[in-house]
Amino acid sequence: MKRSDFQIEICANSVESCLAAQKGGADRVELCAGILEGGTTPSYGEISVARKHLSSTRLHVIIRPRGGDFLYSPLETERMIQDIEVCKSLGVDGVVFGCLTKSGDIDVETNTLLLEHAIGMSTTFHRAFDRCRNPLQALEQLIELKFDRILTSGQQPTAEQGIDLLRDLRQTGNGRIKILAGSGVNESNIRQIALQTQIQEFHFSAREKRPSFMENYDSSVYMGASGVDENVIEVTSTGRVKNTIAALLS
Repeated sequence: MKRSDFQIEICANSVESCLAAQKGGADRVELCAGILEGGTTPSYGEISVARKHLSSTRLHVIIRPRGGDFLYSPLETERMIQDIEVCKSLGVDGVVFGCLTKSGDIDVETNTLLLEHAIGMSTTFHRAFDRCRNPLQALEQLIELKFDRILTSGQQPTAEQGIDLLRDLRQTGNGRIKILAGSGVNESNIRQIALQTQIQEFHFSAREKRPSFMENYDSSVYMGASGVDENVIEVTSTGRVKNTIAALLS
């Protein structure tokens, strides 16, 4: 296996994570806020500063107005269009989105509208795909819509568990669309997934917990959900990015 055979995408939760991914040798990042919700659209400032500081690593941005399902109202769609236009104005390389119907099929109409606004940028249909009721039918629809790639775990909690469907998607797609394997990809399983599926694009976070530098901290007062440790910050590790890539090529 050669490094040039693969594309490595890091799910980055901040500008700091973007820069760690770049230093670790990632080809691109997917910049997200709201990681605990599965990823939501980051702020204008986050996108703008990431674009300013990323040089060798491409910048993709998730377009997702909220957590939860992927059935969007007209007002939510309007916001997604505006977020895509903001990304285009900032020189972002790609956008990542996905819309479904209430029956769990690809929402052709809404995705078509968003794709029209994303012309000139790379487009990834995200893990909304893993909620589709018929993945092979969805694959053909996304090919027809001309998405560049699909981010998927093979409709399982992790890509390692979804190896069988990932292999089927790659074989059925037959080069007509890229399959980006993500969710739970790490140093211990990336090579196995690559060998068993022949997929050449991988998505992972490579994050580590960093203790807060705060000296005054009261754990009884929390800002979000009870039980979440708010005295740590998770950030992508350059070392873990390098180690995961090395494990793939070993």
